[in-house]
Amino acid sequence: MKNGIYSLLKAKFLVSDDALKNWKFIVFLIFLAMIMIANNHRYDAKNYKITELTNRVKELRSEFVDRRSELMKLKMESTVAKKMEKREIYPASVPPTKIIVKKSIKEEKSFFDRFKLWQ
Repeated sequence: MKNGIYSLLKAKFLVSDDALKNWKFIVFLIFLAMIMIANNHRYDAKNYKITELTNRVKELRSEFVDRRSELMKLKMESTVAKKMEKREIYPASVPPTKIIVKKSIKEEKSFFDRFKLWQ
């Protein structure tokens, strides 16, 4: 047991006769470690980007809500009336009347029947 730990500490397994297979395994482990480190860096970068985009979406959504409420205020009749008073345009004092147009029987023909395009 003592001899095994001593030879491990002196790294005799790297200089012995069958050291080539040990070196191949060590290089393989180093290569796997490098791949794992690179993969973790890519994962972190994607995670930061997702967080940044999520915050941007929240910011844009709140800006949208603010602009929509501002637009609703600007579209109100009282706001439009106040702005038109500056130009000396006042709201009508008589309410609008509804105009009803009655169709005659001759006008109810379809477009194709009127011009006989398909006959």
